[in-house]
This record gives sequence, C-alpha cells and structure tokens, in this order.
Amino acid sequence: MNQSTKTGLIRGVIATVASLAILLVLMWAETALQANKQAFSVGAQATAADANAEGTFTPGTYTQTANGFGGPVEVTLTIGENGGIADAVITGNDETPDVGGAAIPELANQILTAQSAEIDGVSGASFTTGAVKEAAGKALAEAGGEAVAAGPKAEDGNLFIPGTYTASSKGFGGDVEVTVTVSENSIDDLKVTGDHETENIGSFAVSMLPERILAAQTTNVDALSGATVTSSAIFRALQDALTQAGCDLSQLPAAEEVDENAPKTEETRDCDICIVGAGGAGMTAAINATQAGKKVILVERMPYVGGNTTKATGGMNAAETHYQKEQGIEDSVEVFIEDTMKAGHEINDKELVTIMCQNSAAAIDWLDSIGAPLPKVSFSGGATNKRIHAPEDGSGVGAFLVTRFLNKMNELGVDVMYETRATELITDNGAVVGVKAEGKTANYTINAKAVILTTGGFGNNEEMIVKYKPNLKGTVSTSSPGAMGDGIVMATAIGADTTDIDQIQLHPTVEQGTSMLITESVRGDGAILVNQEGKRFIDELQPRDVVSAAELEQEGSYAYIIFDQRLRDGLAAIEKYVSIGITVQADTIEGLAEEIGCDPATLATTLETWNKAVADQKDAEFGRDTGMEKDLSVAPYYAIKIAPGIHHTMGGVKIDTSAEVISTEGKPIPGLFAAGEVTGGVHGGNRVGGNAVADIVVFGKVASESAVAYCDK
Repeated sequence: MNQSTKTGLIRGVIATVASLAILLVLMWAETALQANKQAFSVGAQATAADANAEGTFTPGTYTQTANGFGGPVEVTLTIGENGGIADAVITGNDETPDVGGAAIPELANQILTAQSAEIDGVSGASFTTGAVKEAAGKALAEAGGEAVAAGPKAEDGNLFIPGTYTASSKGFGGDVEVTVTVSENSIDDLKVTGDHETENIGSFAVSMLPERILAAQTTNVDALSGATVTSSAIFRALQDALTQAGCDLSQLPAAEEVDENAPKTEETRDCDICIVGAGGAGMTAAINATQAGKKVILVERMPYVGGNTTKATGGMNAAETHYQKEQGIEDSVEVFIEDTMKAGHEINDKELVTIMCQNSAAAIDWLDSIGAPLPKVSFSGGATNKRIHAPEDGSGVGAFLVTRFLNKMNELGVDVMYETRATELITDNGAVVGVKAEGKTANYTINAKAVILTTGGFGNNEEMIVKYKPNLKGTVSTSSPGAMGDGIVMATAIGADTTDIDQIQLHPTVEQGTSMLITESVRGDGAILVNQEGKRFIDELQPRDVVSAAELEQEGSYAYIIFDQRLRDGLAAIEKYVSIGITVQADTIEGLAEEIGCDPATLATTLETWNKAVADQKDAEFGRDTGMEKDLSVAPYYAIKIAPGIHHTMGGVKIDTSAEVISTEGKPIPGLFAAGEVTGGVHGGNRVGGNAVADIVVFGKVASESAVAYCDK
C-alpha cells in the first residue's frame, strides 16, 4: 500500500476509553482502508491503432453502451478512412476498481488488436468483458459490420421469422437461458431460466423482466435495480435469440422515455398500520400485524422485497432454543446478553439487548410456525457458545427467510406497494397518522392509525456514510440498493432522536470485486484466515471489528479465507462462491499456495500447525477455542481473497423496549414505531454476526405488537 497516501487520512474514534486497546487498532485499520479504497472512476483509451488500418467498416465515430457489473459501460470506436478501427475509448465509472475497472484498458487494446468485438476478454472480469463486447458489437454493427455472426433475415416489413429461439449468457451465478417465441411482428412468449442466480436478487430479475419485456416488445427496458448483472445476461441472451430470429435489433422499439416533469395523480389510501420498508423487520411486522387482524399496507421503494435481509448469510442468534437443547448445546440468555454487550464495547442500550436476547427463543419458535425453521446451530464470531441458527443445509439465512416471509405474506394477502418511496411522515397534534409516498405515476397519502419504520440502514448512501465517517469514503459496501437511510431522515424531520449514528461496521470477509459477503459460518465451521505470506494472524472468530482491523494491518490490507472440501460439503452457501468464480482451488495445499501467490512451504506449515491445534483442541498461536470440530485435511482446498467492507450501520432512530420511537425531548412519538437496522442502540459499537437477524425478527414482532395495541386504544 502507498504509505504517502496513508499519512493524510482521517482517523476515527470508535471505541470507549475502556476499550482503548481496540480503539488504537481500529484507528489504524480505518486509515489503512481509506488508503486502499480510493474513490474510483475509469475511462480508458487504448493506444491508437494505425489510422490507415484496413477494414470493412464505415469511417466515423460510433458510441454504444451495455450493462456491466456496476452499471453502464460505454464504448466509443473511431473508424479510420480505410475502414479499420483506429481508436477505442471505454468508460465504465461504476465497474469495480480492482476487477472490471482494471480490465478496461486491456479490453480496449484487445479490440484494436483484433479489429473486432470478438475478443478473448480478461479473466476474472467476465461481466465487464461481456458488456464491452456487447457495446463494441453494437457500435460495429452501426458502422456497417455485424454484431453477431450473419444469419437469416426477416422478410421485408417484418421484425422476425416466426418460431421459437433459445440463447444463453453468463449471469451472476451461472448461465442464464432465454427462450423466446415470436410471430412476424411481435414477441409472443418469453421464458427465462437462471437457477444459479442469487435468490431474491437475481432471481427476481429472472421472474420479473419477462413480463416487462413482453409489455414493451423490446429489449430496451430498464435493468432491475440491484440485479444489473442478471438483467444484463437476460438482455444479451434475448438479443442473441432475436438475432437468430432474423431481427434487426435497431428496428425494435426504443426505450420508453419517462417524463420526469409529467404530473402525477394524487391518491389516498387507508389502513390500520402502514409499514415502511419490506426487509426482514418489515415483513415480520406485516405478517404479525395481519395475523392480529389489522389491515396493513407495506410500502417498498424497490421492485421487490428483502432489503438487506437478503444479504444476510450466516444465521440468527438465539439462546435457550429447542434446537440447542435437542443438540445438547448449553447456552443462556445471560451469556447471550454479555456477549452482545462486550462485542458492542458496552455502549449498547442494555434494555434493548435484554429484550432481543430474552425473546430470541420465542422468535425461533415463531419462525417454525410460519414454515421457516433454522435447525443448524454453530459458532459465530464473538459468541461464547454455539447459538447462530441457520437453514438445515447451511444455505444463506437471508434468502431463505425472505422467501418464506414472502410466501406467508402472499398467503395472508398483505398489500405491498412496490416501487413506492415514502418521503414524509404525516402528523396531527404531535402524533403520526400516516405516510406520504411517491410512486412512478402517482403520489400517495396513506392514512394510518400507526406507522412502523423498517427501512433499514444507510449503508448504500455514501453521502450519509461520509457525513458520519469521512474515512470510509469509497469503501465497498455489502448493503442493498434500498439502504439509503430514508426512515432516519423522515423520523428526524419530525423530531425523532438518534443514537450511535456514527457506528458503522466493517465486515472482515468481503470479496471486493463482487461485494459478496462470505458468511460467518465458513469460519464458524472451521476455516482460517491467512495473509499474503500464507500465515495466520488472528483468532478468526474474534468480533468483526477486531478481525477487520487485523486484516488491514497485513500486507495489501487483505487476506485469504482457507477451507477444504469437507467444509464445502457441509455448507451450501459455499456453492454460490464457487459458481460465481471468486474461489480458487487445488488438490494440494502447496498447489493452493501457488494459486494465491504465497510460499507453498509456509502455507503447508500453517495448515499443519492448525490441524494439530484442532486435534489437541488448543490453539497455541492465537487462543482460538471455537469452530474447531474438524480440521482442514480433505482435498481439494479452497481460498477466497477478502478484505473488509461496510456491512451494517449500527446507529439510527432511538427506540424504547416497546419499539416506540423516542423524540429529542425523551418522550415516545405517538403512533410511530421502528425495528431493525433503521434503529440504534441494540448493537452498540460492533454487531455480533447473527444478531441482525435476531434484531429484525424480535423487534419486528415487538413493533407490530405495540402498533396493534396502539390501534386498539
């Protein structure tokens, strides 16, 4: 890392005086992260080719775009007077700096060398490569070349040759297949298959985009927000299939232009309880309140449910559950409270922590009752005992719960207003009596007896992040697109107080190219962390802030998470990491060392020492005493390169133990309740892995029960 860059960075104060030792480490860690994660913008121009290069294209300058990993990638090709590609300029401001962004200059040079859009691409940057090839192909087609191999053409005056056509393209987790049926001038049917796309993110694109494409009769529709990679794969495959059908893609209808200044209709709706935000806390509250007989309207700014809950991978912490008892695991609410307070540097609101811990076992029972059991129990960082509960196959808890919550809401008939952003809380004599919201074509006034804020945190709002932690500017975030802090803004506008608002958590195991969070369960099931030398450097199951700080002290401010085939076989979540190509593997430890560029003998010694520690149940190096049931000795062996990323904003609006929002005057605001990441106080200065899911389920239920009681007064 460039040391001269580090010296000017701002150091943040995170811990209390009582946690001075951790504070000093974190100050250094945040400084290193800022140096390593500079704000990035990429615009690459290839070394210009010979202007006299010969080719078959029409001279001129041609610009086209396609969706890359983070957003649009623009390719501008200059065709010289002899018909060859004389210059290539590629801009992709939203591509990941170290992956797609770094690949762009090479991709531009490949186009010039090949004098074609059919280039090899850059390994590890498949999404950006695909976007560049697509945009370059369209530009060359405009210049008189062919975007794809020549094929049949529809008869004059028709768009398509009638029939059914199939094509595929690489999505986020694997191939996405599109089958389209066309008549002479219309797209009659469209089926998309993408079994490996991320559940409740990419899978929503697979299920929702066909209807939008059929309605628009064109490939020129907006990508689904938050699922741009899967959306791009669908568009690419569809364009390929339609080209097979003899279509001149330029003749398809243009994208519908939205007049931002067009007047919207004004609509009024009424309900008992309006819930703002359809993440885990909001869905929990909606189910619970509907089961209690209340009319609920759930407002969601995104086109689908889930929020940050979909991103949760590890599990849900709970103590004294029937699953623990059945598996002979000893735990207690008291130890759960102590672990949470200790990890949070004792600045948590202990009353809120107590409510979460005391009600956690009942929350597990409630999940059982709605068809969402979490029977797999293991360790997570910062926990004394095994208490993180996950789906039986070890798959990501978030996607699992969101699917079951959505099924239950559909069964109950919960009214969800998608793509509708709440903008203001309506008050009357100091009490909250509704919500104002904006949809695509209408403004809404939603009258309610009570309002529950479950909008999540602000991890995707860099402006808010920088406001409270300037040194985190440019840091990768694992948050969902909807995590913009809307609830905090609305609540504070009517006098709500906040707490711990500057406490922003870094998660230690984030794959930087994809922002993919590597679940805590990988370490909890026995994985280790090594630096670029191939050496362990910490007890891997220390609290997240401690592990993040330790990683940032290593060469390059990153590490590798190492595991074996036995661990992979027992944890379904790993299959996603393998399918999207962020793992490397080898049949031997020495081979794995070569894959990650460290000394084979050193890594082999590290694994030998660790496996002996597991056998002896004593980690003499770092004192780890959890997640040591099985060693790492079953080939093949795997590694994922990781570094810290923003994962949770622990501060938010202040609530009491009934989930009532508290004003700056220290009094409850009548009719206003909140739960989940929009609130502060539960997690203090550092969140224990697994506590976020406990928070959303427990306080989602508490908030809905309090709102129901308030309505009944």
